[in-house]
Amino acid sequence: MEHTNVADIQIRPVSAALGMEICGVDLSEPLDHEKFNRIQQAWHDGLILLIRGQRLEEDDQVRFCEQFGVLGSVLNKHTGGGRHPSVMYISNIKENGALIGALPDGEMYFHSDQCYVEKPAMATMLYAMEIPKKGGDTIFSNMYKAYETLPSELKIKLEGLMAVNVYDYEASGTKRGSKIAEGVKHFAHPVFRTHPVTKRKALYVNRLMTDHIIGLPINESNDILNFLFDHAEQAEFTYAHKWTVGDIIIWDNRCTLHARSDFDSSERRKLRRITVLGEKPF
Repeated sequence: MEHTNVADIQIRPVSAALGMEICGVDLSEPLDHEKFNRIQQAWHDGLILLIRGQRLEEDDQVRFCEQFGVLGSVLNKHTGGGRHPSVMYISNIKENGALIGALPDGEMYFHSDQCYVEKPAMATMLYAMEIPKKGGDTIFSNMYKAYETLPSELKIKLEGLMAVNVYDYEASGTKRGSKIAEGVKHFAHPVFRTHPVTKRKALYVNRLMTDHIIGLPINESNDILNFLFDHAEQAEFTYAHKWTVGDIIIWDNRCTLHARSDFDSSERRKLRRITVLGEKPF
């Protein structure tokens, strides 16, 4: 794999599908503009950015994440919020009988964070604090490649169409409802979206939250969506990250999907999560 050295940091791909690893940075200290600009470019090139071996307090992670943009507040009222309004803990750990974090256990289907609101998160950052011995991996998929490899006739058919995305997985990370319940958050976005920085097109539907394509008969919509879900989740487009304590990953929600593999719920798992505000997809 090719290595690049810029401003005393090393950048290398983590997989053939997507991802860049940054070595030689300590995020407990502020980054200068030159280093951050190179890190940000690697993020745009790689779609996800991995930095290992960090020891970060909440304020350290907030400072690093703020360099990517304005931080989002936690949208849904979960247990396990941090001192900072943008911080949420993903954990199955209980203290005094109550969970200290959100989305505690089990598998989660592929999805893009906050695709059910008008302006979904641009980015999500996770920092690993406690990790089970096996499982609980985060699997990422490259939606540029998913779009680019679609049959040309399907690209033509779906160009300009919108799909409705729904937040209805409070009780289950593998539930996709057949109808939108009253009061459930939902929003329509383009089936194909354009990245505002790279100008590349990405597939923007996902198995967990995309309910239907507007303007198509429901059976046809379901058939097309199921094809798109299977297409987007092919192994050649994905990278499964096996977490170790001290890993930090930031991913671009505009051109990736992510999922979580199952793990033993008796083992402790704790990650700290922050999102960056995004724009309305186009």
